[in-house]
Parts: sequence; structure tokens; C-alpha cells
Amino acid sequence: MFDTTSLCSTMSRMTRLRIALANLEIPEGPEDSVVRAERAVRAAAAADARIVCFPEAYVPGYPWPPQSRKAVSPNFLEAAHERIAQAARESNIYVVLGTERYVSDKPRLTTLVLRPDGDRAGYQDKVQLDPAEDSTYEAGSDRRIFEVDGVRFGIVICHEGFRYPETVRWAVYNGAQLVFHPHYNEAEPDAFQPTEFADPRNSFHEKAFLCRAAENNCFVAAVNCASPGSPTTSAVVRPDGMLLSHQPYGQPGLLVCDIDPAEATPLLAQRLKTCS
Repeated sequence: MFDTTSLCSTMSRMTRLRIALANLEIPEGPEDSVVRAERAVRAAAAADARIVCFPEAYVPGYPWPPQSRKAVSPNFLEAAHERIAQAARESNIYVVLGTERYVSDKPRLTTLVLRPDGDRAGYQDKVQLDPAEDSTYEAGSDRRIFEVDGVRFGIVICHEGFRYPETVRWAVYNGAQLVFHPHYNEAEPDAFQPTEFADPRNSFHEKAFLCRAAENNCFVAAVNCASPGSPTTSAVVRPDGMLLSHQPYGQPGLLVCDIDPAEATPLLAQRLKTCS
């Protein structure tokens, strides 16, 4: 059973878009990641969310050193994506799945966007890799905008949103009202372990969520795995840079939020003279 008690609302059901962030445990392996993702898709739909977003590379699991795993095959990924598409189809929900895909012989970190009928709306590959990922992954080259029930959204993956604010600006410049930020962030040995969001003693990462939203007057929905001591948790930030809601640290579950897309406007982002 999923804990969906983290539920926030800012408006009536007439104007809302209900989103869900799958703040799940780190999967035990590739097959476990698919089972957990299928379950979360159905739970998000049961909570009346229209879209659910997963952490970076949740399927088949991000290869952080303690969870190092062998590379999975294109066939495994294709079968996994189809299983989750079937869950989306049965649940009538949009899905933003943090995953991998092969374009050449080297995998890419990506997000797969699924429509409620299970069809693939497309992929947003990770364009700005962390230097530690260069030997394992191939970088993408294009950015995309997607829609959920007429609301435009963009996606930035982990390092991109933390270190390259231009990626969020691009999405909003091109009309996004909401930007999803799937990431993977696990505790380092002897690192500060937060209990309050954006604690000044913590790393800069959660502050970046607030800045990206305020800089661009958009909603930012950041999603991480639930793990002990992680420096970030899943959170939704309003267009004014104020925190709307966050998941308790280390607590698995769905963070479900109602947002009013009309609060977001691309005006300031579109006034940037150097953006293209």
C-alpha cells in the first residue's frame, strides 16, 4: 500500500491539475523496479492524479556505487516500458518515467512520457551529463515540451536542473508552466542529513528547486528516491519560489499535489534576450 497522505491543494477541482511524484524506495534490481513502477502508476491513478513522475533512471535503477548493476539490454527496457505503458493504459494516467534507452550502442539516461492510452508521447534524454556519467552514458542533444490535459510541461534530469538553469529557462521560454525534475541523490558518508526542507546547513540542491521556480515563474516538481539521509526529497514549488509541499525525508510514498497552472506565466522567461 502507498502512503498518499502527502496531499496538498491550492484551488478548487475546477481549475486544478493533480500531479503525483513517486517517492519510492531504491529498487532491489531491474525487475523489482518495474514491479514497483507498475504499482505506483496504479496508486497515483487511484489518488486521482492525472500524471505521475518517477525519479531518474528508476527503471532499471540508477547505478549509484552501492547499487552497482550490470547494464540491461535494449530488450529488457522495451519489455519494461511496455509493461508500464499497459499500467498507464489500464489506469488512464500520464506517466513520466525515469529510465534508460538505447539509440546507439551506449545507453542514454532519459524520461519516457506515456499518454493515458499507453502510447508514447516521446522521450526527453539527459543532455547535460554529470562528468561521472560520461563513461557509461551517451548524452542526448534535443529538448522537448509535452502536454498533460492542455498544460505544457518540460523535463530536466538531475544534474541538468541543479547545474544548468538554462535547461529550465528553455522549457518555460517555450511555454512550459510546469517543469519536472527527476533526479537521484543518495546520502554520502558523514554528510549532513536534513530533517527540514532547504536547511541552510544542507547542500545547495533543494535551494535550486526554489530558484528554478522563482527565476521562471513556473511550477517545479522534483522527485527523488526515498533513502535514509538523502540530501533531497521530493517537492513541489510554486511559481513564486515558495514551497508548496514536500515528502518527509526517507519516507516512501506518493507526494500528491493540486496545482493551478494559471499561476505560471512564461512572460519573464520569454523576455530573455539571449535565449533561442
